[in-house]
Amino acid sequence: MDGEQSRKESGDRGSWPVAVYRLGHEPGDDLSASTTPEARLAMVWTLTLEAWSLSGGDLPEYPRSETPVSRRPWPPPPGAASSR
Repeated sequence: MDGEQSRKESGDRGSWPVAVYRLGHEPGDDLSASTTPEARLAMVWTLTLEAWSLSGGDLPEYPRSETPVSRRPWPPPPGAASSR
């Protein structure tokens, strides 16, 4: 990819939101005070699509009622093997 194409794909960097923090004074990872639930879902959705794309698999399209799940008792019974 040449430099001109790269610049076109990156868009107008002047519009990108940027903040500078002193080392050790960075904000925490909790975005709930600075973003809406909708914005956080949009961020996660973007990451989800990227992860499925990188996995080489297709994004599942089954209904929620058919989502594969595994139910386990909590707390696990004494002596039960850990799945982690």
